[in-house]
Amino acid sequence: MTFDDDGFIHIFSQTARADSSRIFAVFDGKPITFGELSQMSDSFAAGLRRLGVARGDRVAVMLRNSAAGLATLFGLAKSGTVWVPINAQQRGEGLRFILEHAAPIVLVVENEFLTTIRESGTDTTKIMIIALGEGCAAPELGNLLMAEMSYEEPPPRANDHFAIMYTSGTTGRPKGVLVTHRMMRIAGEGVSLVAEARAGDTFFVWEPLYHIGGAQLIVLPLIRNVRLAFVERFSASRFWQQAKDSSATHIHYLGGILPILLKRPPTPLDRTHGVRIAWGGGCPKDLWQRFEERFGVRIRECYGMTEASSITTYNDAGIIGSVGRPVPWFSIELVGADGRPVKRGDRGEIIVRTNRPGAIFEGYFRDREATARTLKGGALHTGDSGSFNGADALVFHGRMTDSVRCKGENVSAWEVERVAAGHPDIEDCAMIGVIADVGEQDIKLFVKAKAGADIDPPGLSAWLGERLAPYQNPRYIKIIEEFERTPSQRIIKRRLSSRLDDCWDRLGETAVRRMPSNDLTASGPES
Repeated sequence: MTFDDDGFIHIFSQTARADSSRIFAVFDGKPITFGELSQMSDSFAAGLRRLGVARGDRVAVMLRNSAAGLATLFGLAKSGTVWVPINAQQRGEGLRFILEHAAPIVLVVENEFLTTIRESGTDTTKIMIIALGEGCAAPELGNLLMAEMSYEEPPPRANDHFAIMYTSGTTGRPKGVLVTHRMMRIAGEGVSLVAEARAGDTFFVWEPLYHIGGAQLIVLPLIRNVRLAFVERFSASRFWQQAKDSSATHIHYLGGILPILLKRPPTPLDRTHGVRIAWGGGCPKDLWQRFEERFGVRIRECYGMTEASSITTYNDAGIIGSVGRPVPWFSIELVGADGRPVKRGDRGEIIVRTNRPGAIFEGYFRDREATARTLKGGALHTGDSGSFNGADALVFHGRMTDSVRCKGENVSAWEVERVAAGHPDIEDCAMIGVIADVGEQDIKLFVKAKAGADIDPPGLSAWLGERLAPYQNPRYIKIIEEFERTPSQRIIKRRLSSRLDDCWDRLGETAVRRMPSNDLTASGPES
């Protein structure tokens, strides 16, 4: 099989010249054409050059979805600079680490986030800040998108770096996945297969561009005659009306989205929205048919990682509970702890190989050890658990490492525990995932107080909320007297209680201040 592996940005420029009036996307009902987006991104790329930003320089971006944000992204791609997307919810130590580790020379940020960045303790003295929005300290920089400057440089090569996307999929600090222009092109092709995209389709986009689930969609209008319809954020109460108003044919989901929509009261919109396909990852097996029958859509499930151009397998056969078979450029095998293939039906680590150069990432930015653990013998060792069903389709069983999938994000226990351990009254702590009201998991934090200290869960929660992203902030907090430990003094996480009635609940009305240390039941992975 042969592949067209050019990058994506030259396709965008060609389309903008040939069909400038074609609509690329719609933001809350307001369209932006290829021509308008091309002009705005040209201006931004040219503006970066005037500021001395060269190809290969890193530019961090902390923006919500908007036409300006989209133009910024394409301007970065045209200029050959490396995009470092930052979750707009990030704060505290997590934000500081990414900015210091990536060491961008420019930070493009919404003006309202400047306080959050200052409060994180980030040293910005060596970073040029381009603030967008009202009240900017340097409005002439924020006006780069409106200057209508021309930009004529040749596009970056397909193997050039397009982005460093930080992911918290495993234990330890976030790791920066090096994403090339080719990988983004391949990600768009993967989405096209998963979603069964057709000419004239409209993809409803609620997910932010700083997340791979949103970023991969920017390629789709370049390789298929489709358009994107953006909204500011996910809203369960307005979801189907927004989808209908945008004439959406496709919606994207993560694990928790479908249960949330199913919990909404039935309305006539359930069957008049016009959506044909719901595509994504993490559809609960027991809700699959219920969702299809109630809303009249087809579920198209997939599996993938940023490290492998986002999409690895897709389910086009409607096999409930499966993430399907590999896309044409990947193959997968399942191996046990001994590195040997497991028996049919048994669980093993998902190993990904490719016949398409550049489809698997080259490594993590400034992290040789993590790269060596993940890339072995030309294959991607995902750290995910899977099995093959009777139809030889993959069934995904979750992460093998110490992390939790919460609100569509992978939350590293190491990150949360490191922040919590910095509290002046905490001697030790441990985090696990517990069952959530809808989809995926919630976070439960166990803490042991220092001698003589008394920890107040609401106060601790507020303290953590100032230092963690909202999706990282534990919902449940349990105070214990002692942790059970291994001979090497590691906390035995599988002995920590997964109960929800023995702890303080941030969303509830009651709290249990202290529980006896022997109130432990088996749950979660061993540390």
